[in-house]
Amino acid sequence: MKQSEFLNLVMPFKDKLFRLSKRLLTSVEEAEDATQEVLLKLWKGRKNLSTYKSIEAFAMTMTKNYCLDKLKSKQASNLKLVHSNYKDEQTSLQKQVELNDSLNWVNKIVQKLPEQQRMILQLRDVEQYDFDEIAKVMDMNPTAIRVALSRARKTVREELIKKHNYGVS
Repeated sequence: MKQSEFLNLVMPFKDKLFRLSKRLLTSVEEAEDATQEVLLKLWKGRKNLSTYKSIEAFAMTMTKNYCLDKLKSKQASNLKLVHSNYKDEQTSLQKQVELNDSLNWVNKIVQKLPEQQRMILQLRDVEQYDFDEIAKVMDMNPTAIRVALSRARKTVREELIKKHNYGVS
């Protein structure tokens, strides 16, 4: 397989590999390293790529396994001795990664909202103001605030559904 063929086959889903790596590893630098490692492994094994039905699925699996191995090796280096009756109250690393990823997506989506909707969403859902207080701050009527808030929440919800259902038919 020539370099141009490899680039045409693999590069279209390079960003998917990076996003998966970032979701699992949280650090942009580590995700870039993981993506680069997987691409290098694919390049080294390019003679055998034609044997796979879906090179993209194979690459995604390689990425997932590579990232999980990285996480395991990190955990192993951070192991603590614990008593058998000790209960760990901390959330798991995977849950923390998923939570951080979700928060990042919500922030990105909220930043794309029109400024008025962004302000109303911030005041109501983050700052916990009631509708009358928001009406005074925004110089709007409470009904218009409810409509704008509803639209903002709907946009955020729909965008998150798109992100979480990525690749689902």
